Amino acid sequence: MKVSVAYALPDRQSWVDVEVPEQATVRDAIEISGIIRAFPSLDLSSQKVGVFGKAVSLEARLEPGQRVEIYRPITADPIALRGKEDESD
Repeated sequence: MKVSVAYALPDRQSWVDVEVPEQATVRDAIEISGIIRAFPSLDLSSQKVGVFGKAVSLEARLEPGQRVEIYRPITADPIALRGKEDESD
């Protein structure tokens, strides 16, 4: 079945369509996609993953046409950043 895997850094993005076996997991799709080789700093043990914007485990089963997303860690507190934006207005 066909699924896609997406990952983005601020300066570089990758979206790969892959063919995975029936009963494939999120982990399977990521491994088959080659994104880990393209982004060696990726650490699946600490980074969250999802399907169409909903967080899932690496062992979640996929359905045809789904998009696997690998999320970057949050490096700043969004609430604190929003406060700084308000101060500059």
